[in-house]
Amino acid sequence: MITHIQGKLVEKNLTDVVIDCNGVGYLLNISLHTYSEIPDKEFLKLYTHLQIKEDAHTLYGFSSLIEREVFRLLISVSGIGASIARTMLSSLTPKQVIEGIAGEDVALIQSIKGIGAKTAQRVIIDLKDKVLKIYDIGEVSVSKDNTNKDEALSALEVLGYVRKQAERVVDKILKAEPEATVENIIKQALKNL
Repeated sequence: MITHIQGKLVEKNLTDVVIDCNGVGYLLNISLHTYSEIPDKEFLKLYTHLQIKEDAHTLYGFSSLIEREVFRLLISVSGIGASIARTMLSSLTPKQVIEGIAGEDVALIQSIKGIGAKTAQRVIIDLKDKVLKIYDIGEVSVSKDNTNKDEALSALEVLGYVRKQAERVVDKILKAEPEATVENIIKQALKNL
């Protein structure tokens, strides 16, 4: 119903913000990720998710569309409510949540307060196919702790390439050659970008 709110930032706290939109103050619950992304500017636009229950109408605010999408995916899982989803997005970035699900990293998901082993497994089982499809991630391309990939992507970003495009190319390179050095990844990526 309400897809975003844009207005004057009146109050900014770790867990919520108040945005004045034409004289009406809206309280939006936010994650720590969104808190860190919000600039201390006078005007602000946050994407929203409205949750309606018998006893409350609650607005959740997100700094990006991807964070809102991950939140919506998480609350679609049985046993994950809005508060746990918000805790997940406070502990991990949306990208880390996506990669954790795609890479079946139960330990990462379980590391979040309030999530046990069964719930972590349910999150992965329920969302893995959706995450792979929506974010176009190849199953093999998600490798845990691939510092070569991260270093190569950082270097390509410094060179002016868009991270998303660079990531696709780097993932293809690593799929073909998982043990490639940072230099080789960058050289091959530059040929394909």
